[in-house]
Amino acid sequence: MLFPDVPKGIFGERNFRLFFFGYLVSLTGSAMVPVALTFAILECGGSAGRVGLVLGSETAALVLLLLAGGVVGDRLSRKTVMVTADLGRCVAQALLAALLFSGHASLWLLMGLAVLLGAGQAFFGPALTGLVPEITGAARLQDANAWLGTARSLGQIAGPALAGLVVAAGGAPWAILIDAFTYAVGAACLAAVDLPAVPPAATEPFLLQLKLGWTEFRSHRWLWIIVTQFGFYHMLVLAPLMVLGAVIAERSLGGAAAWGLILSGQGLGAVIGGVSVLRRRPGRPLAWATVATFMGVPMIVLLAWPGPLWAIAAAAACSGAGFAIFTVLFDTTMQREIPPAALSRVSSYEWLGSFALLPIGSILTGPISALLGTSGTLWFSAVWLMATSALVLSAPAVHRLRWRQETTLAATP
Repeated sequence: MLFPDVPKGIFGERNFRLFFFGYLVSLTGSAMVPVALTFAILECGGSAGRVGLVLGSETAALVLLLLAGGVVGDRLSRKTVMVTADLGRCVAQALLAALLFSGHASLWLLMGLAVLLGAGQAFFGPALTGLVPEITGAARLQDANAWLGTARSLGQIAGPALAGLVVAAGGAPWAILIDAFTYAVGAACLAAVDLPAVPPAATEPFLLQLKLGWTEFRSHRWLWIIVTQFGFYHMLVLAPLMVLGAVIAERSLGGAAAWGLILSGQGLGAVIGGVSVLRRRPGRPLAWATVATFMGVPMIVLLAWPGPLWAIAAAAACSGAGFAIFTVLFDTTMQREIPPAALSRVSSYEWLGSFALLPIGSILTGPISALLGTSGTLWFSAVWLMATSALVLSAPAVHRLRWRQETTLAATP
């Protein structure tokens, strides 16, 4: 069976069922937004540059507020922080939909509401990392992360497709309004999760909490090694792949439909990869996680070639599966090895280190591809991924790490 013993497994827990459903609904709505917002701006006479400014405003707010989100996630109730973030994003999207319906959506208003969305994610994400152990306990952390990763993959598959249908049937503002509703559903489900009251984990001044979070982050050699790898991965691999992959699809594979098929294959592979990790407890989790990143190489190579569409789509599924496996094992390792009182702050540093270079990669892709060519740039990305994954795998802090006993972890205050 694809989903073995679901009723007797983690979905037998009411708290996780509630959270999973709300998270899946909210993620699906969020995945609708890039498609809907792009069409909404273009329909109002905007340009691709305006689309970039609006989406970039959200990313900038996310990056700038991540560390503050980590401090708040460790200082206050994580459940309260996440419910507030969802409600704030619900209001922002409802206002955005109203502006689009009215036809008076100026660029500055759109950018301001995008900033609110990014701010919400900056507080929601670090709190989520810390909340999962509170909901599931130590014994089922890996299964919880596997299912939450599956929810992210399903949302990324269903969201854009649903957005396309809604935009075609009723217009972009309706898709934005649906996203506002999904945030409300997420907040309601999370509010219904029954968790014991937890005293504030951190009461020191804000800057001191940031410093203590940084000290905890850098004290784990395996953590900063992997975060460093993924910071440069997003700049030198993912950014060129997403920009140049679409260009290659347009030139050689049949256009946007081909690129959509490739990305759908990647999403389907991520679902399969997440499910495959259920109930498996690798002795050396970070070693296996790093091995799984090599599964991303064939997709890049076949695009650089380029190979036939069916082969690229299959390789994309392999890539999605590999990075889903990595994410589950890495997230579970963080939640098991980092003290609960510092988990949100450490997570915020991990998010920042992993994604801060992504916008730079998007900017550099054009000049680099002009120098090396489209295929040459992707060949460089493939070699970079293989080389850095091999270096990370060779690090003793990575390949020797074993999880602590579940009974010991469960007793951690």
